[in-house]
Amino acid sequence: MKKLLVFTLALVALVSLLLVRAHTEFPDRQLYGVEPLPELAVDAEAMAERLAASIRIPTISHDDRSNFDAEAFLAFHSLLEERFPLIHQVATRQLINDYSLVYRIEGQQAELKPALFMGHMDVVPVDPATAADWTHPPFGGVIEGGVIWGRGAMDDKLTVLALMEAMEMLLAAGETPARTVYFAFGHDEEVGGKDGAREAARYFQQQGISFEFVLDEGGAVTEGMVPGIAAPVAMIGIAEKGYVNLHLTVDAAGGHSSQPPPHTAAGILAAAIVRVEDNPFPADLSAMAPNFAYLGHYYPLPTRLALANTWLLAPLVEQVLLGSRTTAASIRTTTAVTMLEGSSKSNILPTRATAVVNFRILPGDSVASVKQHIESAINDERVSVSVHMANEPSPVSSTESFGFRLLERTIRGSDGAVLVTPYLVQGGTDAKHFVELSDSVYRFMMFRANPVTMKRVHGVDEQISIEDYVEAVRFYHALLSTLAPGDLG
Repeated sequence: MKKLLVFTLALVALVSLLLVRAHTEFPDRQLYGVEPLPELAVDAEAMAERLAASIRIPTISHDDRSNFDAEAFLAFHSLLEERFPLIHQVATRQLINDYSLVYRIEGQQAELKPALFMGHMDVVPVDPATAADWTHPPFGGVIEGGVIWGRGAMDDKLTVLALMEAMEMLLAAGETPARTVYFAFGHDEEVGGKDGAREAARYFQQQGISFEFVLDEGGAVTEGMVPGIAAPVAMIGIAEKGYVNLHLTVDAAGGHSSQPPPHTAAGILAAAIVRVEDNPFPADLSAMAPNFAYLGHYYPLPTRLALANTWLLAPLVEQVLLGSRTTAASIRTTTAVTMLEGSSKSNILPTRATAVVNFRILPGDSVASVKQHIESAINDERVSVSVHMANEPSPVSSTESFGFRLLERTIRGSDGAVLVTPYLVQGGTDAKHFVELSDSVYRFMMFRANPVTMKRVHGVDEQISIEDYVEAVRFYHALLSTLAPGDLG
């Protein structure tokens, strides 16, 4: 009886501790008392037409760079010059590798470090298999029903044109930013940015230029995409995963398929692939900790209880997060077997069988640790593992910096109903090339994203409403107008 009483008291104490932590671990971290952004007097139709005109220029990045259309990018440069004359009168413009652009607009306070705003001019191709499924031609730049249609409307001519619109409006009003502003618009982000953004970063390094903060594309204002939270959530990327392609190769004697060995090169490779997939990387909740800290207050009690007590319930939290591909990718280095090649004919034994496995690397892991993990999992000297196309995960930027606080305040000023949170970007952006130039590198673009609209990024019927586009211009205008430390209050 005494043991039962002790057990009951211990259980009550444990449950009480869990509940107390659930109610105290996550204070409300959202900014309040933020003044709404001022309304802008804009010609929305003219702004929409300028974005539509940019969409009509097919600045496509192909994996095969021999298909690069130089004339399209030069036409895009000309469009910016024609449509934004004040910027081109005031700014200095630098060509990077002939096709990427860097603008410099001198600020009022020379003692302040400059800020860098990024975007990219290139877009992905249209899949021939789905070209007929578009409501309007993907490069038609059609405006209909209050919507701007076409490839690049979201990714990422939206950012390029909205930044130019915002700066042009600022200059037209006789104003200049408090600190010097740079725009960097890459021409090959969709294929890694090595000729555009990487060379722009090298240019800045050679000039001895570093930045107070860097803002590139990445997160958005999500709606209906955070389970358990009804409010819209603005996701500010504070880091991005790295990546590496590992090539698995098995060489063998080959010969005729009528006299096969017990295991062909393809069979050995297949067994190796199974071992790779059967040995996923361990989960690590630390990458989600900043996100939990900002949103934990708004989760329903059961979720909040689990997140506030990961010291005890981490296995349960990990199990739930690993149950969804989206959340699983936020807590582990992911493994994706994407390419296979063996013999060129069905009756020929392969002399070489190869596979490509793509990994998106969580901060804390590295290209070297991924390779070591896979070699240990395969544990077969007949399978060679080599590294191709690698990039380390980025450092994690602070949520206490001027840059983050500026973004947070401007988002809340744009719409006080939007919750703000940091998060880990699972894909890659051009920002990865700039982590040596600032310790405050962020990834966010002002557009409304939901499960339906997200399918249009790189997909069919990419589009943005004129209303959302005006909101993006208003957002960037507010950023450019409040670049001094005193502007944050």
